[in-house]
Amino acid sequence: MSKLQVTVDPKEVGMSAERLKRIDEHFRDYVDDGRLPGYTVAVARYGQIAHVSTYGMRDMESKLPTELDTMYRIASMTKPITSIACMMLVEEGKLQLTDPVSQFIPKFRHTKVYESGTAEKPVLAPMKEPMRVWHLLSHTSGLTYAHNYSHVVDEMYRNAGFGLVSHGEETLEQICDRLADVPLVFEPGSSWIYGVSTDVLGRVIEVASGMSLNDFFQTRILQPLKMEDTSFWVPKEKLSRLAAVYTPDETGLKAVRLPSMEQSVLTKPTAFSGGGGLVSTAYDYWRFLQMLENGGELDGVRLISPTTLDLMTKNHLPNNQDVSQFGRVVGEEVFYDGLGFGLGFAVVIDQARTKVACSDGTYSWGGIFSTAFWIDPVEEITATFYTQLIPSTIYPIRPFLRSMVYGAIIE
Repeated sequence: MSKLQVTVDPKEVGMSAERLKRIDEHFRDYVDDGRLPGYTVAVARYGQIAHVSTYGMRDMESKLPTELDTMYRIASMTKPITSIACMMLVEEGKLQLTDPVSQFIPKFRHTKVYESGTAEKPVLAPMKEPMRVWHLLSHTSGLTYAHNYSHVVDEMYRNAGFGLVSHGEETLEQICDRLADVPLVFEPGSSWIYGVSTDVLGRVIEVASGMSLNDFFQTRILQPLKMEDTSFWVPKEKLSRLAAVYTPDETGLKAVRLPSMEQSVLTKPTAFSGGGGLVSTAYDYWRFLQMLENGGELDGVRLISPTTLDLMTKNHLPNNQDVSQFGRVVGEEVFYDGLGFGLGFAVVIDQARTKVACSDGTYSWGGIFSTAFWIDPVEEITATFYTQLIPSTIYPIRPFLRSMVYGAIIE
């Protein structure tokens, strides 16, 4: 167990300690008035940690404070790890980005595309273009989420039992086979929608590597990076460090406990969710981010090449469109103006259109429990935020954090 700590005086990396304090002044108000249970935040520049703080409660009912070793459900911040795993296999010649998904999950050969009709009586058509591995990485596969509530196919997912919670005793193979029976929202490659693509990618990784996703993560990524507190479930000896889950009450002004979302990480799952299943700590995930900032290497351990990472952080949407232009955007905390999408990350392609301070080429993602990170390769800024409030659309945590971090740069 390790804890994140400041490693440099902010002024030595061109940042203002006084201005960094604004971050805590801002988010402490969220905690003090009951909107957030607690939080952990970290900011670094040039690979040195200039600011770390934690405040509030990891369990409000038991009056247990957040600490620097608190464990958080990172949800969709699992996706970048899964994406890196996939690209490691690409580098090893185990798969190609252009491979049809059906090469690894045969049932996707026969998946249909929604054209019209209701969830009970849909009009479907065969795929014109096979779903490919890069479609999964870029969320252009046509796979959606049951909780998007924006399309008839979302309803079909709910009717088929695909929700936010675990799928009982099903394996990832079984889940993906059932997903292949539900139609796609659109033809692969023709639009963008956030969905279960990275979970399906997890199954592709299992087939291509011959290992379970958990074993691949542990032996190829987590253990080499010494991410000792990151896993798909929390062992009993660490449960006291796990943060509780909260959601806004009916007024939208107070966080209340949500036990129904807490159970899935308490025991080893039968299916490992590459789209959202991991629990981690600020220290562990920081090591993953530092590996990315270093171009794929940390402490002498290289996971991928800088060239591969460069490919991942390019916009893969056609004609360099942003997500708001090309995609079906569902209600999110983040506005997608000026944001393209790479292979596992959102990527800033037009700083002015984002209306938030950043650099073109900044890549990022977050999770439904209101966690977030970004890496700016131009300013060499990395920042992360952790709490456990679902959904992540309630408060504009990410844009406020970004504005305050960039506001602390003085040279």
